[in-house]
Amino acid sequence: MSYRSQVFLFAVSLVLCSSASIIHGQGMKSEGRNPAQMKFTTIPGLPTCTTGSVQSGNPMTGPSIILAKIPTGCSIPWHWHTPNENVMIVSGVGRMDMKDEKSLTLRAGGFAMMASHHVHQFKCLSSCQLYIYSDAAFDVHYVDKQGTEISPADAMKAVKQKAATEMK
Repeated sequence: MSYRSQVFLFAVSLVLCSSASIIHGQGMKSEGRNPAQMKFTTIPGLPTCTTGSVQSGNPMTGPSIILAKIPTGCSIPWHWHTPNENVMIVSGVGRMDMKDEKSLTLRAGGFAMMASHHVHQFKCLSSCQLYIYSDAAFDVHYVDKQGTEISPADAMKAVKQKAATEMK
């Protein structure tokens, strides 16, 4: 799939998500902000080196868009999510490894889409900012080399990180 097709699909998914919110009576208001105005916190289940700012929705209960900041060297070990996950790099360079797929180096404007339950990992190679769109409540399920689910604490040992337990 071409880069333009991927960006187009990402834009269409955002529009459909917005349309669904309006249809369900949740309504939407226009708003905008720049990163300097955003409050970044740790995200439960992700390494503490990763912080995020919710831009839309509620990641605990439904679809959401999060702007994440991930410093150079920070890794999110092998895992999967219940929702479909769409990632778009704003700045920096990151490597996305996906089970049974070729590794992908993402740069500013880069896009990756992982279907529900698709095992993948991410490492920031150079100070990353990225948007994460999930089409349902955000969760993280870590797995070992055999694909067996493991605790966040066990997963973090491999990357010498700690998992966040709350938003702070």
